[in-house]
Amino acid sequence: MVEDVIRDLKYGVGVNHLPSGRFCANAAWMTLNVIAHNLGRWVGRIGLGREATSMTTKTLRTRMLNMPGRMTTSGGRRTLHLPRAWPWEEQFNTILNRLRSISRPAVCLRA
Repeated sequence: MVEDVIRDLKYGVGVNHLPSGRFCANAAWMTLNVIAHNLGRWVGRIGLGREATSMTTKTLRTRMLNMPGRMTTSGGRRTLHLPRAWPWEEQFNTILNRLRSISRPAVCLRA
């Protein structure tokens, strides 16, 4: 299991290509990549449930984030147009609907 996460970090978010020979730059790169990895895994887990456990971060990124689409605005309303034969449209819509259904936490302001 840990080996899968390490492989996913290396080839899914690019930890195998640290940008510098400087420790602090590499530490910042590693931190940001781990945050991106965790956000991707949570989006997949919340959006797809158990189906996402077998999906790597690279697959999730390729199918859901690097999607071929076109955003248009008409009457102040934005619309995302996906290709007609895009094979992951159902998965994308499932993820989007589940993420949209999460209630926002109440903000508690103290004076």
